[in-house]
Amino acid sequence: MKGPGARPGQSSEARGRRLATKGKPRPASPPAEAAPQDDIGVEARVVAGLLLNAALETRNGLDETLGQAPARALPPADRAFARAVAMAALRRLGEIDQILDRRLQKSPPDAVRTLLRVALAQTLVLRTPAFAAVSTAVKLAERDPKTRPYKNLVNAVLRGIDRDGPGLTTAVSNLPDWISARWRATWGEAALEGLALAAREEPPTDLSLKPSADPAAAADALEGEVLPGGTVRTSRRGDVASWPGFETGDWWVQDAAAAIPARLLDAQAGETALDMCAAPGGKTLQLAAAGATVTALDRSAPRLKRLTQNLERTGLSAEVVATPAEDWEDARQFDALLLDAPCTATGTFRRNPEVLRATRPADVAKLADVQHRLLDAAAARVKPGGRMVYCTCSLEREEGETQVIAFLRRNPSFRTVPADPAALGCPPEALTPEGWLRILPSFWPERGGLDGFFAARLERTA
Repeated sequence: MKGPGARPGQSSEARGRRLATKGKPRPASPPAEAAPQDDIGVEARVVAGLLLNAALETRNGLDETLGQAPARALPPADRAFARAVAMAALRRLGEIDQILDRRLQKSPPDAVRTLLRVALAQTLVLRTPAFAAVSTAVKLAERDPKTRPYKNLVNAVLRGIDRDGPGLTTAVSNLPDWISARWRATWGEAALEGLALAAREEPPTDLSLKPSADPAAAADALEGEVLPGGTVRTSRRGDVASWPGFETGDWWVQDAAAAIPARLLDAQAGETALDMCAAPGGKTLQLAAAGATVTALDRSAPRLKRLTQNLERTGLSAEVVATPAEDWEDARQFDALLLDAPCTATGTFRRNPEVLRATRPADVAKLADVQHRLLDAAAARVKPGGRMVYCTCSLEREEGETQVIAFLRRNPSFRTVPADPAALGCPPEALTPEGWLRILPSFWPERGGLDGFFAARLERTA
């Protein structure tokens, strides 16, 4: 697999790379292995709208709604299509609304806008034939008394866009205004544009391998490539449980950037290691695979179930404890400690585009206070001469750099151990002047990008 272009098994959303064009978008056929999109039922479009609205309302709304009726009543192919439409709409929501607002003299009711958003996500991103998307949108408008008076508007707007083309749009419009302003001030105009382009893209799937697995063989079996650091990246889609190596426990799903903090900690065989906020568990598996004696701590027992299942599947072992880290009544200290702190998760927008819509400005300060408390609790758990890695999947400095600066002032017995990006399989531009890592999702665009992360390794003096 090379770069982010068309690849075997790649979804139609990933092929719809550019919404901003002059005139009409290029016609494209759905993947050969997929059912014709114009044959997928009307109910799938209804569910797509429900998923989209749920994602805009709450952070976990899309996944929660996907597990409820009527989504659960759909056949698997229809349910997958509904999710693909909702995700496409989320990634391109600003551009879709730009296109609609040029056609609408005044804003229609929310239910009508949802129909239009769902239809344009299909035609402009997923390349669904326009006649199918328009026809279905009109049928949906007609069957609901609230939207029935607007069925002619729906028809006229969608056919007009198909006839005249969407016109020019900007990738930055897909980001909420407050996030655009924040990232522009923090990272600069060029970086903002790169982040906005990355937010459009459907990411590939990354896998972390057990040491006993052969990366080259796994990449070959999964039609992927081996990234620096050993992560296998594939464009395969569908149920990962059916992929080669899953049942034998050779790998687990983990973004390439998310695998870097555990490498930075460098837990060794025979050492004790604490994963302080462990769920869903990818980093715990890395520490256990390195041979460390691992304790995995998390306040959420339900979220730890996935970790326990992956430990069983991979044949790895760890002590799993469901309790808040700052309240853990255990006097042990550890050679190595990993604190992947709760955060706004704004760096994960490639996989979770809803986080940008669900996060509010006040959340940054609220979570920064949680991180402050967890860091102080973590300090007491590190043996003299031991080390810890603090990381977050946030792009906000208050949750990364600012936290470490304040922690080092409060805890003079800790010092920074500079990271070596090359040894970690990390883009070299991620290294900060302080020796920390600041990974932006716009890095490695030719390989398909990364999640956004901050990570710092800190050593406690003996």
